[in-house]
Amino acid sequence: MAEVLENDLFDSKLVFVEDGDDQDTIFKQVSDQLLAANAVKPDFYQHLSEREKAYPTGIDMSVVNHEYPNVAIPHTEGEFVNVRKVVPIRLEKPIEFANMIAPDQKLQVSFLFMILNNDPEGQANVLAQIMDFLTTSSAETLEKLFKAEDPATIYNILVAGFKK
Repeated sequence: MAEVLENDLFDSKLVFVEDGDDQDTIFKQVSDQLLAANAVKPDFYQHLSEREKAYPTGIDMSVVNHEYPNVAIPHTEGEFVNVRKVVPIRLEKPIEFANMIAPDQKLQVSFLFMILNNDPEGQANVLAQIMDFLTTSSAETLEKLFKAEDPATIYNILVAGFKK
């Protein structure tokens, strides 16, 4: 991985373990919490949902390891956010996302890396760093991350993993 990722890309108060039956429920729950934390603007939820429908972000992790759950990297334009953060969200049960590469394919996703980026130039860079973490971290690290049950553990694993 190139250089050290900014120490402030993760915020321990913006790590979530959520329970919901669908994408809309999860997006609403997290958006409300992000709005309360002043991390996003009031219209964030609407634009996040619209963008996910138009440009799906589900990633089939079986190409990396069949044991890993699928992930998604939802995001929206920087004009709807106030900060530059990655918001990790572990789902209590998988929910359906369309595959980023093949939108007609539906994936059961268990972990989200929601990108909040008020720097339009930095979006691809953050996405590349997440993908690098997912493809170069040890199986042990990813297994701990995907099985973590509390926000503090998720935060600690990611901060340590992104510092390599």
